[in-house]
Amino acid sequence: IRMNNAIYRGGHLQNVITLDNSVMDRAEVIFGPGSVVYGSDALGGVLSFTTKNPTLSQNNQWVVKSNEYIRYMSAVSGFAAHADVSVGSKNFGSLTSISYSDFGDLRQGAVRKKSVGNFGSRPWYVERINGTDKVIPNRDTNLQVGSAYSQIDFLQKFIFRQNNYIKHLINIQYSTSSNVPRYDRLVQLSGNTPKFSEWYYGPQKRFLASYSVESLKQNKWYDNAKFILAYQNIEESRIDRRFNKTLLNNRLESLDIFSMNVDMTKSAGSHKLHYGMEGWFNKVRSSAFTKDIVNGNISPLDTRYASGGAAMGSFAAYLTHTWKISDKWILNDGLRYSSVKLDAKFTDTSFFKFPFRDVTQFNGAFTGNLGLVYLPGHGFQFTALVSSGFRAPNVDDLSKVFESVPGTINVPNPGLKPEYSYCGEIGMSKTLYNKITVEATGYYTIYRNVLATRNFKYNGMDSIMYEGTKSKVVSTTNASNAYLYGIEFSLHGQLNDHVLLYGTYNFSYGRLLDESGIIPLDHIPPVFGKWGTEIKQGKLNADFFIQYSSWKRIKDYSPFGEDNQAYALPEGMPSWYTLNARIAYRFNKSFSLHLACENLLDVNYRVFASNISAPGRNVIATIRCIF
Repeated sequence: IRMNNAIYRGGHLQNVITLDNSVMDRAEVIFGPGSVVYGSDALGGVLSFTTKNPTLSQNNQWVVKSNEYIRYMSAVSGFAAHADVSVGSKNFGSLTSISYSDFGDLRQGAVRKKSVGNFGSRPWYVERINGTDKVIPNRDTNLQVGSAYSQIDFLQKFIFRQNNYIKHLINIQYSTSSNVPRYDRLVQLSGNTPKFSEWYYGPQKRFLASYSVESLKQNKWYDNAKFILAYQNIEESRIDRRFNKTLLNNRLESLDIFSMNVDMTKSAGSHKLHYGMEGWFNKVRSSAFTKDIVNGNISPLDTRYASGGAAMGSFAAYLTHTWKISDKWILNDGLRYSSVKLDAKFTDTSFFKFPFRDVTQFNGAFTGNLGLVYLPGHGFQFTALVSSGFRAPNVDDLSKVFESVPGTINVPNPGLKPEYSYCGEIGMSKTLYNKITVEATGYYTIYRNVLATRNFKYNGMDSIMYEGTKSKVVSTTNASNAYLYGIEFSLHGQLNDHVLLYGTYNFSYGRLLDESGIIPLDHIPPVFGKWGTEIKQGKLNADFFIQYSSWKRIKDYSPFGEDNQAYALPEGMPSWYTLNARIAYRFNKSFSLHLACENLLDVNYRVFASNISAPGRNVIATIRCIF
């Protein structure tokens, strides 16, 4: 079920928090263009999440399983709790899951390098007292006041085994949160005074209901077939109020999302086919109003997306093929055709008199991949892959009107075209002594018609007034070309029955080529990785690891896009590393205690492109119960 929707933006997304990690069966990262199987939007890779299913009985006895935990986290003075129960007979099963999290204001690390000064400190915050906004001194400048929120997640699944070949599954999920403060806006200044008194996302709500049926009965068309029909409703809102102003701006978005997937596999000797179809439709409704918090008066406000609503839909078919040529050679290839349609109606001209009222786009493209695996023996494996990707502009790309970056106003661009990617990669892995596996992959990607934020003009003007501020006009446009290359390295080794070593190293480099010259591509992280060891001894498990990131120099920041160089030091984002330890003790089959101390040295650091500092020393205690 596709989680990407028509208003996913090119910036930094928080939507993944609506997926409950406590009920996950597994999470996978699929590198490279995944457009053949997963479709438009999957230019750089795919995050694939699989939630748990009810457990069915293998005999006539009922099977009951439960999993609960309660957790405390010191860096946010918060807690989380989870419970799930699975009940199953031979042919029917039910899984019920609920999770609750309450995160307080995030405390950042207190140990700073001398060269960064008080970078990230929070010396003040705003409170409204007796009808007036007041700047309050923060007694603990490492406490990032204005970052707390809470969330609840619910999942219900029913599975029915019709016979030995056919299974039916109903999947219902609901996630909602409290208001989620947008911390980066709450620390902005306008001159010497705060710019905002309030800026937060309203409760982020996601509802999903799906029905799927799977057939394992082989015939001439398939060995395995699966059909999924799904509906999602997404609600999100943005609420802000300027300092010492009484007008509270409310912008609300609601999406209805319908999707259908058919997936089939068929094996014939050394060949395996995987083919299917996908269709989805998004209906976007955008509304806005301003409310005076003193007298309650409500007045109109410009909407974030097309005021008359927008719709986006797609239909696609794909085929992938695997051929085991011999014990040493495996060929993979695939082809997909996707068609995407978008309609947006700009009916309200009260705030912006755009030179268009309706925008309709229809885009389609073939994408494909061709890969080869060579297994020469002696623990070696070599891979080579070429692939292409295609992404059509979505509603956020084409119709957004918003201050994404302070001092700029993003306006719609009806002339947007799709962007394309062409990627090549080679990889090698070697298993040493049947214990340690070392892997390395290098890749190079070329982008055409890249969607990138650029200076623009609104009715011939390069700057306009927006919410009382003169703002530079920008828009998402098609830049000429871009390239991206990098290398990924990993090590994983079970030294003996008790000790496991692991590590990762990631490097990437990207540049955009257009009339401005050669400039950094945005969203390119600095070198980062993780190295550690796990130790298992009887009922005791321990994990010690280092996480690290190198410098992101200011010269490597995109001058456009959302690298957010305003939130870094003049030199860029400093390098950092943290020492971390986790330990778990299982008392018996049912009860276990988990203790962790992340960022042992209480280092103050910030992840590239963020405007909130990472957690300082964080003690996490979890009591888990499994029956």
